[in-house]
Amino acid sequence: MKILVTGARGQLGQDIVRACTKRGFPVTAADSRTLDITDFALVRKYLQNHPWDILINCAAYNAVDQAEKDWRNAYQINGLGVRNLACAVNECSGVLVHYSSDYVFNGEMKRPYTIFDPPSPLNRYGESKLLGEQFVRDLSYRFFLIRVSWVFGKDNTNFAQKVVEWSRASKELKIVDDQVASPTYTADLAMATLDLIGSEQYGLYHITNSGYCSRYEWASAILDILGWDGTIIRASSEEFPLPAKRPRCSVLDNFGTREALGYDLPGWKDATARYLMEKFLS
Repeated sequence: MKILVTGARGQLGQDIVRACTKRGFPVTAADSRTLDITDFALVRKYLQNHPWDILINCAAYNAVDQAEKDWRNAYQINGLGVRNLACAVNECSGVLVHYSSDYVFNGEMKRPYTIFDPPSPLNRYGESKLLGEQFVRDLSYRFFLIRVSWVFGKDNTNFAQKVVEWSRASKELKIVDDQVASPTYTADLAMATLDLIGSEQYGLYHITNSGYCSRYEWASAILDILGWDGTIIRASSEEFPLPAKRPRCSVLDNFGTREALGYDLPGWKDATARYLMEKFLS
């Protein structure tokens, strides 16, 4: 199968391209410089002029706090841009793979969220991702809609990288312990995505690394692996007021992915250790 990756310069996009290359799939990598997904005419022309069977959309507006003021741009990219892709993919009789977020949920559930739970986003970013979901489900003929959480990878800034940077600048860190989800390594997510495509079992999925933790627990694991000798202090979200409200517990239930693929992704601690080894310790 021939694959077209949009948003190919981001941390997930780069790992998708690497995974395709590793498996021998012909892949075309498009980024915002070569394909503006908010321009429908350009999207349609690009898809008609390049060979592909599967379009994996990694293009996204991910500035959660900035989206509170810049919400029109967030809606344009995460919502209307996805609509453009869905319509153009349909015209070419292709398959669309699109990623959404745990931030479509409000975090008030007392158990992991399943694909059957109704979304209720707390912030503009979550609203924009939900809009994209709705366009995919309403307009796409064949699609994989994949919700993820706390994504981290080697090729961009993320929470794990920030913890490493903070630890180099200070011997005392305060990290919130009242936000809980599942860290998800882009290298593992990319491989699972290709396996899911191969299953041809279209629909909505949750894909994260196994297990869950608080931001504090994740940071503690990172610092233990690094051998950091400073002090890490538990803090509450109220001590770090941000423009966008975050869900307190947005753990995703991966049962649909487990049924389709026959396996669970590695645990988040294992994924974190591999990330640190590949990016900082090798």
